Amino acid sequence: MIFSSTLFLFIFLPTVLLVYYAIPTRFIAAKNAVLLAASLIFYAWGEPKNIMLMILAIICNYAFGLGIEKCRQNGADGACRLILVLSLVYNLGSLFFFKYFNFVTGGIFPFIALPIGISFFTFQIMSYTIDVYRGNVEAQHSIFKLGLYISLFPQLIAGPIVRYIDVDKQLSQRSVDVDKLFRGTSRFIMGLAKKVLISNTVAVMADTAFGVTGELNAATAWLGALCYALQIYYDFSGYSDMAIGMGHMLGFDFLENFNYPYISRSIREFWRRWHISLSTW
Repeated sequence: MIFSSTLFLFIFLPTVLLVYYAIPTRFIAAKNAVLLAASLIFYAWGEPKNIMLMILAIICNYAFGLGIEKCRQNGADGACRLILVLSLVYNLGSLFFFKYFNFVTGGIFPFIALPIGISFFTFQIMSYTIDVYRGNVEAQHSIFKLGLYISLFPQLIAGPIVRYIDVDKQLSQRSVDVDKLFRGTSRFIMGLAKKVLISNTVAVMADTAFGVTGELNAATAWLGALCYALQIYYDFSGYSDMAIGMGHMLGFDFLENFNYPYISRSIREFWRRWHISLSTW
């Protein structure tokens, strides 16, 4: 299920918002339960066989976080480091297995499919355990809140990468007013327009240019390169805008992810402006 699909736009998102807003703000636990259920359904819709991977990641990292906190309270720094290493091995090992194992082995295991969004939620999970180890945040004692952070559907499949420290307090207390709802809806519509009206349109031109058989002349090559550059920018930034917009609708404040990268004057500046959440992570 992608954000620009009719199923998401006309059924899933309106249903979630209606149920979410029907619950009074003071019942934040009920609101979180709605979002957690919706997020797991959202993920299972695209990857039903991998929903257990998501649930297992939530359970394991919940235990890692509590274990690190317990060891720190007992002054067992060595045990803290061991648990952190185990968490990194588990999370990076899962990412490597699903994303690169077939590449390393020459594709001899075609049944190993790449789970949707595994890179994004793996980096988010790691930000949690690392920040708990550093003492930047306390371990989350509610597995449901941690599960919501890891699986929250607006930024699950395409970012931005949301660090736990940035939304820690929002998991327990947040509010939505008319202004925030308006800003969120406007941002979502802008992102949808970027994706559907611009990215999808120039994608056709890029595919046509690079699909030319025979010799590719300079003008066609430059046209294809320009269209592809626009395609990937408006695709990624469009999804980020939609995620940030939906976050506002639900009371969350996600950090910006793109800042006009194509006006950069150097590669370093370009990196700072492109996929900001990844570079800051």
